[in-house]
Amino acid sequence: MLPLQDIKVLDVSQIMAGPYCTMVLADMGAEVIKVEKLNGGDDSRQMGPYVNGESTCFSQINRNKKSISLNLKDERARQIFYRLAADADVIVENYRPGVTKSLEIDYDTIKAINPGIVYCSISGYGQTGPYSHKGGFDLVAQGMTGLMSMTGEEGKRPLKTGIAVYDIGGGLTAVYSILAACIHKMKTGAGQHIDIAITECGLPWFTWEAAAYFSEGTVPGPTGWRHRVSAPYQAVKASDGYLMLGCANQRTWERFCQDVLKREELMQDPRFITNQDRGQHVEELEALLEELMANQSVDEWLTLCDSAGVPAGPINDFAQAMQDEHYLARGMVQEMEHPVMGKMKTIGFPSKFSETPSQIRSPAPLFAQHTDEVLDSLGFSGAELDALRAEGCIK
Repeated sequence: MLPLQDIKVLDVSQIMAGPYCTMVLADMGAEVIKVEKLNGGDDSRQMGPYVNGESTCFSQINRNKKSISLNLKDERARQIFYRLAADADVIVENYRPGVTKSLEIDYDTIKAINPGIVYCSISGYGQTGPYSHKGGFDLVAQGMTGLMSMTGEEGKRPLKTGIAVYDIGGGLTAVYSILAACIHKMKTGAGQHIDIAITECGLPWFTWEAAAYFSEGTVPGPTGWRHRVSAPYQAVKASDGYLMLGCANQRTWERFCQDVLKREELMQDPRFITNQDRGQHVEELEALLEELMANQSVDEWLTLCDSAGVPAGPINDFAQAMQDEHYLARGMVQEMEHPVMGKMKTIGFPSKFSETPSQIRSPAPLFAQHTDEVLDSLGFSGAELDALRAEGCIK
């Protein structure tokens, strides 16, 4: 039995933040019915690369779900949605604020049908506030929250992160919020509306930056390859490339000097005695370390660091990461059989449950693959489905 078995989720979201949230819920056992628009479905279905005409982007974040297609502008389709919502535990949507109300599938409407519904709205700026009417996307959020001003190198062009950190962050924030609301519902029977803004979800992650700003008024700038408050906690150059060195506390710094570099005198250098000293002289420290480390390779330094208990690691590209023996041993690369694409690989599960491990029970659905199955469970006859389909109500 999976931990979220018997939890029913209606997923009215698309692209990334909402679908990532509902994929995590589905991986943990929830029944997720993905409600897609008639004209092509989830927009990520139109994002390549493609295998045999199917989007691999869509397939990476929509496993373990069923797909139906409803024209929610049609009253008959809305009635079908209401029947599904009456029996649902959770609804996830990521329309721009106001759209669900115009479609008559907003929280107040659904609450009247199902008072216990946990209804999660994910949007750019949230349901309230002066920017709520604006559309918001991951890169806009990275700029607005200050993240891009901290990423990259001083004096150079602002850089985004390598992945859609706010879209994924919005999805993850929605996951734990939904689970908390479900626990509340179990205790009280009461549902609620959850309002997630992708432009807010990452702000609580700025812990060290907030500490400096709220206490001293320090505005954080870009630190490139270095950590903001620990040194040396950064990328350093060896003879054949770079490695990440994690001397994030005094003990690891001392081990690094004694057991890796064999240069105990660095511990007595007044520029490097404490972490604060090292942070204030980080450019001098970096230049010295790279001079000392220029005579050996990345692998040689990593071996020495591992032996000394000093956290360090390679700077892999994605292919190297996906082939790393550790990730493979821990199941972080999974394989599934898709009905059109055939065998395909996907990212595994970061949470390792001892009793209820997550599972890939089915690949991402084909567009509207389960419309007949789901509507049949509501009692619709084949003739009724044919008529609804012919009239553009369902796909």
